[in-house]
Amino acid sequence: MSFQGVHTPLVTPFNTDGGINHDLLGKHAANLAGKVAGLGVGGTTGEYYALSFDERVQTFNSVASAVGGKTYLTAGINATTTQEVIRLGWEAKRAGFSALLVAAPYYAQPTQEELLQHLLKVDDSLDMPIMLYNFPARTGTAISDQVLEVVLERPNFIAMKESTGDVSHLHHLATHFANKLVLSCGMDDQALEFFVWGARSWVAGASNFLPEAHTELFDACVKRGDFETGRRLMAQLLPILELLERSGKFIQHVRYGCELAGMPVGVAREPLGTLTEEERSVFAQLVKPLLRHE
Repeated sequence: MSFQGVHTPLVTPFNTDGGINHDLLGKHAANLAGKVAGLGVGGTTGEYYALSFDERVQTFNSVASAVGGKTYLTAGINATTTQEVIRLGWEAKRAGFSALLVAAPYYAQPTQEELLQHLLKVDDSLDMPIMLYNFPARTGTAISDQVLEVVLERPNFIAMKESTGDVSHLHHLATHFANKLVLSCGMDDQALEFFVWGARSWVAGASNFLPEAHTELFDACVKRGDFETGRRLMAQLLPILELLERSGKFIQHVRYGCELAGMPVGVAREPLGTLTEEERSVFAQLVKPLLRHE
């Protein structure tokens, strides 16, 4: 097992009182474990930034208890300080996770040298496989070539989830670092472009509710090189993925997608709200034809 394939960044189910529904989180993880290559806990889709330290640790433990050893588990450990990132990493390691997802500390906006030292300290402390997460729109800091060139000399830095949305940067990564890292699609409506340029990984929020559709697209493009089928499958998914990536309500749409798939996971934590009735209607019309019920 590895970073390759479709990996689902798990949504965090909430009860009506706002607390985490750990039973449902475990059930959701178990349901997806055989349908995708791996699961992520503590990513953007899981609203890690809205959870306390203890809540984040509890989600690690709940998922590890439900599916540990059955699938590749990646723990998102981003936080505002190096110390807290390492503390979260130790908890993920203790829970039995396979790997870590590490972004630039959000809001702090470290310089590139500071970011480099941060990543090296995380690696020194935890010694686990790492997928970098390049999402400057959220963190405020991009991961530069200079940082990549240093960290990729270390064996634990294996992959990078690229979420800038800049296709020219995708081209750059694919042509300059293709032999050094597993490139992972982190901008869902550009998945086909990523696969054309050699990406072998996809961390896909909508696979929370459409796992088979994502796996079919990945397999067609990456495993078989059948881009004619890939274009047809992407055409079906694209309106959904565009809404997620371009509407400004990514998490709200993923949550409603789970509801449409028969697994209500509650509403996002404030300040995020819910979809309007019109938004729900539009999304349902797109999603329902692709749903598969057991």
